[in-house]
Amino acid sequence: MAASERRAGIVYLVGAGPGDAGLLSARALELIAAADVILYDRLIPAEALDGARADAELLYVGKEGGAHSVPQSETEQLLVDRAREGKVVARLKGGDPFVFGRGGEEASRLREEGIAFEVVPGISAGLAASAYAGIPVTHRGLSSAVALITGHEDRSKDGSSLDWQALARFPGTLVFYMGVSALPAITRALIGAGRSGDEPAAVIESGTLPSQRTVAATLGTIAEQAAAANVNPPAVTIVGEVVNLRAELRWFEAHTRPLLGRTVAVTRARAQASELSRRLRMLGARIIEAPVIRIRALPVEPLDPAPYDLVCLTSANGVDPLFARLTAGGRDARALASCKVAAIGPGTARALEARGISADVVAERFVAEGLIEAIDSELLAAAGEAPRRALVARAREARETLPEALRARGIEVDVLPLYETVAEPLSEHTADAARNADYVTFTSSSTVRFFFDALGAGASLSRGTRVVSIGPVTSEALRERSIEPDVEAARHDIDGLLDALVADAAGALVAAER
Repeated sequence: MAASERRAGIVYLVGAGPGDAGLLSARALELIAAADVILYDRLIPAEALDGARADAELLYVGKEGGAHSVPQSETEQLLVDRAREGKVVARLKGGDPFVFGRGGEEASRLREEGIAFEVVPGISAGLAASAYAGIPVTHRGLSSAVALITGHEDRSKDGSSLDWQALARFPGTLVFYMGVSALPAITRALIGAGRSGDEPAAVIESGTLPSQRTVAATLGTIAEQAAAANVNPPAVTIVGEVVNLRAELRWFEAHTRPLLGRTVAVTRARAQASELSRRLRMLGARIIEAPVIRIRALPVEPLDPAPYDLVCLTSANGVDPLFARLTAGGRDARALASCKVAAIGPGTARALEARGISADVVAERFVAEGLIEAIDSELLAAAGEAPRRALVARAREARETLPEALRARGIEVDVLPLYETVAEPLSEHTADAARNADYVTFTSSSTVRFFFDALGAGASLSRGTRVVSIGPVTSEALRERSIEPDVEAARHDIDGLLDALVADAAGALVAAER
């Protein structure tokens, strides 16, 4: 294709908000779903990429103090290059692109290069963190103005561009971004310029995230108090009388969350991880999304279920591909009316219910052996004609336990592969974060295999990282890697995994307090 015939690319500078994925705008979600390429920062919500297309190119370009960072010039060049390839590019930035997000620099570079761009505002971290901490930055009678100030100026500049005299006289609330390490210097400068050291102040760490915590003091003591509490970035500092309202208006940090402060790596496929991640966050955990597998449907061929009187589904992942095959054959849910339908676990049963099918058999144990037990007790032991021919709809690579057990019971079995599990590469940043997490969760043997393959030869989990397995099959896959799981769910589903993880964290807390 000639250069003049290429589709014109465009870049969207998208504000991804302060951290809580529920604060992503509808426009941001729309663009994430449509983008060919997504360049994302460290502080975007972990779930922000869940809606990305399976074939989208995901590029981590985050910056982190004291660690590997992608230079700004390289990020801008990537935007230019991908747009010139005719791609739709979403540049996801924490907070708002034009509030200490270097979005203006990127927009200027795009304009210089003649590349179309749009700006999608996001909720700025300073305002959102204050709200979640119960501190209104403006309040009638206390503050009619708010100033947003960087606490981390460009080190290449000579001196400071901040007018500390003006800030000391400012008749309202001061909100400092990115100023944890500079907090002692900030407070000295303000007090030295005339701001009262007795004025209320607060530092909010990880605003809007389950791990959010707030340290409140006075301007004169906040730096010392934040250091004593080991406050870490990302954090914002609020200075003003409105901080005193926190005692009355705090709401977010008042909730009891048993996993507060714990970091949990989730290795499930991105499409399946969102519910587990959401529930972990509700329990207070900080999530590291480390999807090492991706579910890929196999080519669709028409399916006629008429010859079968039993259809077994071994995962919720198989439900949509099964119905795609029915549709290809000109059929719908009614084609299963004459079949008994068996499902491994409540998750698969719910996926079937969404398609209008109530499973006749649901295994209590989320393994093939559990489904066999359920079939024995609910179908084969019941009065009436036993199934003669069964269809086992499953992944391409799966254990033969279920087909072999059904054949041993005199049932003719056909196996129908509907999808396959393929490796999803991890960035160096994500792999390093996952191996240093407090917990790493494994929900299948394939997540075990691909996770440790992604870490690379010789790499291992950190000594303090605890390994959580959803059940015995997954645990056996871990042992094959010479890793003994620290936690194994008694009930082999997501509910069981969460129960086991919470119990382990509670036990560790009790032990630490002794």
